[in-house]
Amino acid sequence: MNKIEHIGIAVKSMEASNDLFSKLFGLPCYKTETVESEGVKTSFFQIGPNKIELLEATRTDSPIARFIEKKGEGIHHIAFDVDDIEAEIKRLKHLGFTVLNEVPKRGADHKLVAFLHPKSANGVLIELCQEIKD
Repeated sequence: MNKIEHIGIAVKSMEASNDLFSKLFGLPCYKTETVESEGVKTSFFQIGPNKIELLEATRTDSPIARFIEKKGEGIHHIAFDVDDIEAEIKRLKHLGFTVLNEVPKRGADHKLVAFLHPKSANGVLIELCQEIKD
């Protein structure tokens, strides 16, 4: 793993949260995107070398909707940048981590992504991210 790629925050209202975080950071979000397969709308803020991703559910059965229903708004996941997501998945699975996506899928911000189950990472949902190279 190279670095923390971003921290994901589940929100009820993208509009209200973009306004709130724009005020907090003193800058607007630089990108919004919908990931239909996950039932989520995202927005990204760049603060120096760090990124924050806000996530709003677009369907009641999406992982973000279930998260907010269970835990409320707040930190949803920590994402790490990796060079070879398939090798990382194999490595972590071999070490006993529960991998939720054995085959990486397309995520937001031009990334391939896979997740580790929170039960295998001290209650933290871990996202692995690899830049898609065209």
